[in-house]
Amino acid sequence: MKTTIDRKSHWEKIYQSKQPKEVSWFQKKPETSLALISELDLPKSAKIFDNGAGDSLLVDNLLELGFENITVQDISESALEKTKKRLGANASRIKWNVCDEANCRPKEQYDLWHDRAAFHFLTDEEEIRNYVNTISKCISPGGHFIVATFSEQGPQKCSGLPVKQYSERSMTELLSASFEKEKCFTIDHHTPFNTIQNFLFCTFRRKIATDFH
Repeated sequence: MKTTIDRKSHWEKIYQSKQPKEVSWFQKKPETSLALISELDLPKSAKIFDNGAGDSLLVDNLLELGFENITVQDISESALEKTKKRLGANASRIKWNVCDEANCRPKEQYDLWHDRAAFHFLTDEEEIRNYVNTISKCISPGGHFIVATFSEQGPQKCSGLPVKQYSERSMTELLSASFEKEKCFTIDHHTPFNTIQNFLFCTFRRKIATDFH
């Protein structure tokens, strides 16, 4: 189990030393995430939380689509500073949060919580439970969780760290107490290094009180 300090140090070094196209998870346009978000038909005022965002371009695209209430979180301050610099004046329209997802609990509730290629870095069972508990409380009843992790056919390590692979069944079972599955599918991500990583993408809906009866 990596401590928060170890994990933060690791990711600060990654984002301080590498350009966007020098990491395997880079996407010029996060098309799958954007397609799943589009399917939800959220109002532009919806509260969106992008967890483990790094210096992803998702926030740029969400702003272009007109979304007005976006929070971006990552353990690496360096990653978020890169994104702020890229956004320029638009950075002031975003709420920024430097925090380790394993031990972080935002005080607000969100209509959509998005997590691409972050959750699978939690391999300790207690940290996984903490994260599931967090999203169960921080996603509004009826709100959505979009998650993308390495599938069982995906890599076993990334950025020098072990990851936890998921199947549609294991992800659904993990979240079943508070979420109902809307859809899951696997997709090949083509990295900047001309390799392929198989991802599991899922959309879940946070149960409302009546769903439990």
